[in-house]
Amino acid sequence: MDISELKIPTHVSIIMDGNGRWAKKRGMPRTFGHKRGAEVVMDICQDADDLGIKYLTIYAFSTENWRRAESEVRALMTLFSQYLKICYRKAMENNMHVIVIGDTSALARSLQEQIRVLEEDTKDFDHFYLQIAINYGSRDEMVRAMRRLAADCADGKIAAGEITEETFSGYLDTAGIPDPDLMIRTSGEERLSNYLMWQHAYSEFYFTDCLWPDFNKEELVRAIEAYTRRDRRYGKVKED
Repeated sequence: MDISELKIPTHVSIIMDGNGRWAKKRGMPRTFGHKRGAEVVMDICQDADDLGIKYLTIYAFSTENWRRAESEVRALMTLFSQYLKICYRKAMENNMHVIVIGDTSALARSLQEQIRVLEEDTKDFDHFYLQIAINYGSRDEMVRAMRRLAADCADGKIAAGEITEETFSGYLDTAGIPDPDLMIRTSGEERLSNYLMWQHAYSEFYFTDCLWPDFNKEELVRAIEAYTRRDRRYGKVKED
């Protein structure tokens, strides 16, 4: 399919899976795969922008990832700090709006400060939007949203009978961001893994055996080709 024939999704979300397996195949430690995977992110941001995608959300670290070996978690946090520095520079150069979704309160204060500065300094940019999920879990996000909503109900800011889907969406980490049209997961796994479960209600899913460090523009185009061929009806009856 020619690129000009593609139906470009507004928002693409990605579960970047397979870094450890990619490294293992090369006889290297898992952290080597994570480092290469982080390098791929910036390339895919540029590729997504070139194709006309407006929003990209990536799953960098889940609430469950704390269960990994302490040495791996420590290495990942160091990598996040390094990546955010690169992300800041790229964002300033390319008018890229960046936010981090997830419970950042569990992160080191230095990392929290990096996130605060990155979000503050890019908040007025609107050429491309990047959301990075760090210490994110969809169930945790919804619980946190419900707590804030319940507090506002208790304070009389909103009545229970006035709560709608749109109201609840406004309390999520992704408030103001359109739901993903297409979700891509690499490495052959075919599950959501507690990722944007509310937001993915009507998303198209694309699973590929490609490991994340090998993901590139050609793989992204293949995913969009599959998306283009699908009939997105949102529950409407297809007319003959």
